[in-house]
Amino acid sequence: MCPGVRISGRMRAVLRAVLLALLSVPRTQAVWLGRLDPKQLLGSWYVLAVASGEKGFALEKATKNIEGVMVTLTPENNLKMLSSRHRLERCDVNVVELLRQSSGWVFENPSLGVLDYRVLGTNFRDYAIVFTQLEFKDEAFNTVELYSRTELASQEALRLFARWSKGLGFLSQQQATLQPDPTCAHKAF
Repeated sequence: MCPGVRISGRMRAVLRAVLLALLSVPRTQAVWLGRLDPKQLLGSWYVLAVASGEKGFALEKATKNIEGVMVTLTPENNLKMLSSRHRLERCDVNVVELLRQSSGWVFENPSLGVLDYRVLGTNFRDYAIVFTQLEFKDEAFNTVELYSRTELASQEALRLFARWSKGLGFLSQQQATLQPDPTCAHKAF
């Protein structure tokens, strides 16, 4: 640690979990966003699988459908994300701008509850494994999502998602392959 720099207990726990996950994932598969040209993340993505520590996720996971995300880059090198998610019998479409943190290609928008957004692994063309640390109202939790350029993920992508999820401490009941109904996802594209 650097003298005079204080890291919160929550951030220390996140860093420890990510470090443990890195040790369990083959070195060639781990591509940190800090070494990634963010332009490679741009475009349309399907969210096909999610691991989440959110309260109630385990109970609702069987009803969740594929989600859509359109990623663009602002002139300030912030990520602008248009997402569509099926919620309570309707399709929610939201736009969020994530601000680039000073260290590497890590993004955040604390005023919207996004404390950390980063790509953990990708092959640059078919899939990306995305880690997000969120805080809404009085609940803080992490998610890992499998982004795919197509409605079906490769076996390699599914394996990598499972490894990252397990490595970051998500239990099997906290992981879900989303239902193959892309109706709402297409609203983001």
